Amino acid sequence: MRLSVKSFTVVASVTAAVAMGMLFPSTSVRANDDDRSRDEQQMIRIGLAVAPVPLTMSKEDRDLVGLGSYIVNVTGDCNGCHSSGPAKEFVVPQGNPYFRQPPYSGTTQVNPATYLGGGRDFGPFPGPTSPLHIVSRNLTPDKTGQAEGHTLAEFIQIMRTGVDMDNAHPNCTGAPTANCMPAPFDGSKLQVMRWPAFRHMTDHDLKAIYKYLSAVPCLEGGPGEPFPRCQ
Repeated sequence: MRLSVKSFTVVASVTAAVAMGMLFPSTSVRANDDDRSRDEQQMIRIGLAVAPVPLTMSKEDRDLVGLGSYIVNVTGDCNGCHSSGPAKEFVVPQGNPYFRQPPYSGTTQVNPATYLGGGRDFGPFPGPTSPLHIVSRNLTPDKTGQAEGHTLAEFIQIMRTGVDMDNAHPNCTGAPTANCMPAPFDGSKLQVMRWPAFRHMTDHDLKAIYKYLSAVPCLEGGPGEPFPRCQ
């Protein structure tokens, strides 16, 4: 059978289109290859595996706690700031990954006695002669079982706006002191804490973080915390 010039052109165009489709899959096909559900399940498994302390959680909260652990321990390293400092962050000497071998065992061991308990002093703020020091807060749950003693709604508000609900460093009305925030810094906001970046996280991720922080053991201590706070 002979093909007319017109028919040949149509056939050639269709053939080329099919070939191009095989070489360059559509956007919808690529999106289907991106299995976000499977990725999140892997994050949950990793998060539960790397949690350095025993967790208290319900069956319903397991996935959220696991995801929260992944964010807190793997991508966020919250304990890097919310422990009492590098000297007590890891079980030493065998569990500190920054030590030479020997004595480092090759397995990182976070110190459960300081994990997320706050107390790290970031030094004079905002300059070397300032009497004010910024000290990281205790993120573990208090006797109410809530992370840092805050509700989920309060936690999300803190992460979204940076509001300091403890009012730990109100704005100075006179000369700077060890308890007030000098201008131009805003004492109603958490300083040093990276909330300007964290505020862009999804509600789902923030809820996961909160659920994880509520599942870790309570620790005493931290700036402004009453004693006892765990009972």
